[in-house]
Amino acid sequence: MRLPFQFTARWKRPGRTTARRRLGDLGERLAVRYLRGLGFRIVATNVEIPLGHSPSGRSVIGEIDIVAYEGTTLVFVEVKTRVKAGLHATERSVDARKRRLIARSARRYRRWFGVAADPYRFDVVTVLAPRDAAPSIRLLRGAFFDPLVGWTTSDRN
Repeated sequence: MRLPFQFTARWKRPGRTTARRRLGDLGERLAVRYLRGLGFRIVATNVEIPLGHSPSGRSVIGEIDIVAYEGTTLVFVEVKTRVKAGLHATERSVDARKRRLIARSARRYRRWFGVAADPYRFDVVTVLAPRDAAPSIRLLRGAFFDPLVGWTTSDRN
């Protein structure tokens, strides 16, 4: 049987990953520039954090797109980039599973870098980057919370 796309462990279609990655990289660069313009101090981008192993033995790696400070608040930012607006808001693609993974990564990051006592929150930046128009960027402060901790004091500001 011949499949319409190349079969690999992740069911990648040839060429799609590269274009998607380029779009994501563009969105992250635009988001960093936007956040700096709002006064955020960028600490790191594309932070990969080993979280352990899944029940099947596969390594679980969490990624935080942008780590920044807004004043004294540590901010973990997830960036979502689209070429065109879809049926639902772009930020809705940060589903419960993704929120748990980001929160788990943030807990480990805070422990590793000794900033566990700092106030923190989770933001989402959405970038709409149509090919024929200027990009549109939106910041959602306190977009979600750590399900194990609940809302932090900085989330309610």
